[in-house]
Amino acid sequence: MEQATKPLHRVDPVWDRITREAQQAVQDEPLMGGLLHACILHHSNLEKALSYRFSAKLHSNEMSQIILRDIADEAYAEDPSIVESARADLMAILERDPACHRLLQPIVFFKGFQAIQAYRVAHWLWSKGQFDLSFFVQMRVSEIFGVDIHPAAKIGKGIMIDHAHSIVIGETAVVGDNVSMLHSVTLGGTGKEEEERHPKIGDGVLIGAGAKVLGNIKVGHCSRIAAGSVVLAEVPPCKTVAGVPAKIVGEAGCDQPSVSMDQLINSAPK
Repeated sequence: MEQATKPLHRVDPVWDRITREAQQAVQDEPLMGGLLHACILHHSNLEKALSYRFSAKLHSNEMSQIILRDIADEAYAEDPSIVESARADLMAILERDPACHRLLQPIVFFKGFQAIQAYRVAHWLWSKGQFDLSFFVQMRVSEIFGVDIHPAAKIGKGIMIDHAHSIVIGETAVVGDNVSMLHSVTLGGTGKEEEERHPKIGDGVLIGAGAKVLGNIKVGHCSRIAAGSVVLAEVPPCKTVAGVPAKIVGEAGCDQPSVSMDQLINSAPK
């Protein structure tokens, strides 16, 4: 007679760490218990926690939390890469943001992380042809977080948006993997053309606060865009650009600018 096999316990070090951090946080600050149980400790895995946070932040009188949670659950079930990207985003923030000391923080507190995860659900809706639902998510993300990302934009994994105030990413923009950007960044167009009209950002790029990258131009991998710059022309890989309009002022200075987060310009202008 065959013995019934028990289901294998899913080993998930990231989620295990998040739950331990939440338990410790409740012990340290009991007044946070309700929030941390709702966001973390009531859930069995990261997918469920992300789904809850998405729906809790974006629901309104026009769209219930139950409906939004069902949408997110379906997205995560149908496309596991969405959660894989969320994990990469979490680790990127922990590694690059000196204000982040726990994996718990982005899920509960950081609007840059929360906005990107909501965009990922909106992009999944867009890919399925559910355009109006995706626009609703975009609208709510803009209203709640001050981040406006068109659901058709293509954004990689390992993304950190620090502070995440007044971020704009247009419809035909492409953002590679392991990109870091600070507040008030715009990846925008330059006119009313309807085809490819937004920037294509390579892997490992660092975009400083207030930088504007405009038009269908390429920003090469592992390059740096200085704070306040207006980029209107292609940026070669591994270079630093600065100014209005931006010009090459030196090398990027390291292999992974988006990881080092070094924004100082040490090279002499060329």
